Amino acid sequence: MNRKWLKQVHGTNCVDAASIDIPLEADASFTRQSGIVCAVQTADCLPVFFCDDNAKVVAVAHAGWRGLLAGVLESTVTAMQIDPTHLMAWFGPAIGPKKFEVGDEVRAAFIAHDAQASSAFVLTTNGKWMADIYTLARMRLAEVGIRRVTSTNSCTVTQAEEFFSFRRDGVTGRMASCIWLE
Repeated sequence: MNRKWLKQVHGTNCVDAASIDIPLEADASFTRQSGIVCAVQTADCLPVFFCDDNAKVVAVAHAGWRGLLAGVLESTVTAMQIDPTHLMAWFGPAIGPKKFEVGDEVRAAFIAHDAQASSAFVLTTNGKWMADIYTLARMRLAEVGIRRVTSTNSCTVTQAEEFFSFRRDGVTGRMASCIWLE
């Protein structure tokens, strides 16, 4: 199999993994060719896997809050060129809703995009917000027509024996999330 690593920048660029010769700035990739691996690396950000009903195209996106807010999931769906009602998504391990503390500016930015996003934030006693990145991602996918979404509901911060976590450890490794067609 041929692996192509991306230079992830918390953006929205989704590239065809079959056409990557050098590391490109992108946070998602897709392929229609067998043996081509789409991969992202995470250590709290949400990896989102996509496939179509007929197993003709797959993709994976690196969705930190910045990329999620900017539209990385929507860009990935657009790049796949499949009716979203024929796509399904799976969320890999990411920072959980009881550990993802953010400021007012992050909450306000999501709510400015969609007022319903307020349901993904819980106010803490220190005036910060706990954000549920899984819920925010589900909302974004629902907006583009993807209703079939499953998840590990794992928390990279609290499950130290299983996952790397930048928020927990600072300097840490990364987990590779890969998908390909046979």
